[in-house]
Amino acid sequence: MASKKLDFKSGRTLICGILNITPDSFSDGGRYLPPEAAAARALELQEQGADLIDIGAESSRPGSEGVSAQEELARLLGPLRAVVKKLRVPVSIDTCKPEVAAACLAEGADFINDISGFTDEGMLRAAADAGAGAIVMHMLGRPRDMQKAPVYQNGAVQDIRAFLAGRAGALRAAGVKDIILDPGIGFGKTLQDNLDIMAGLPRFKELGLPVLVGVSRKSFIGALSPSAPAERLPGTLAACAVCALNGADIVRVHDVREAAQAMAVVDAVKNRAAA
Repeated sequence: MASKKLDFKSGRTLICGILNITPDSFSDGGRYLPPEAAAARALELQEQGADLIDIGAESSRPGSEGVSAQEELARLLGPLRAVVKKLRVPVSIDTCKPEVAAACLAEGADFINDISGFTDEGMLRAAADAGAGAIVMHMLGRPRDMQKAPVYQNGAVQDIRAFLAGRAGALRAAGVKDIILDPGIGFGKTLQDNLDIMAGLPRFKELGLPVLVGVSRKSFIGALSPSAPAERLPGTLAACAVCALNGADIVRVHDVREAAQAMAVVDAVKNRAAA
């Protein structure tokens, strides 16, 4: 059962550390696939300053086809069992499959991070039954086709805000109390959509829930400044700073130590301005 919580009253922008246990992630595929490597990396992310460790075993890069629940659990359970009792910080599981969510929550995970936005009734039940938190993300389409000419009828910010408000309502109705919103930068969005979302984060904050953004090493950075994923740390930190200044409560990153230092500067300015 979920037990660890996030502290949103600290006055800090929280850091979510990414742990991909996949052979094909867009930026670090295969690196942490062995259970011992994944467990060591989770503890390292915590020591570098992560407030939350997000573990995923199915790549959601554009064009990816997904894996079975059995394969996902085979990748997840060993590392999760190895670290969940050692970590001081909460663990979220990046999955959209109810059976995977339920199994990982039973092993001690604290949050479910669902890129499909808890549109599956089984995902709502899994989170509610375990007393877990929910990170509800917006995605237009599915990873295999989400970047094929995405279009928003009323603009990205308005359409995504309406979707997240509706899913938050469904989660509350199911009994889930800890809800975090993620507008899903890069998931069925053009470059302009991503920029509009970052500039429009105050609109999401109007919903009264914590907001998480994931900008780390994403292709929009490469579109603005041509670079490979591993070369996008400066752009990642700049995007994180913009998002934090616009109200983001959590930034989801691969490079935790660097992001924690950047957010310390941003938070000092924010808190000084608010004094």
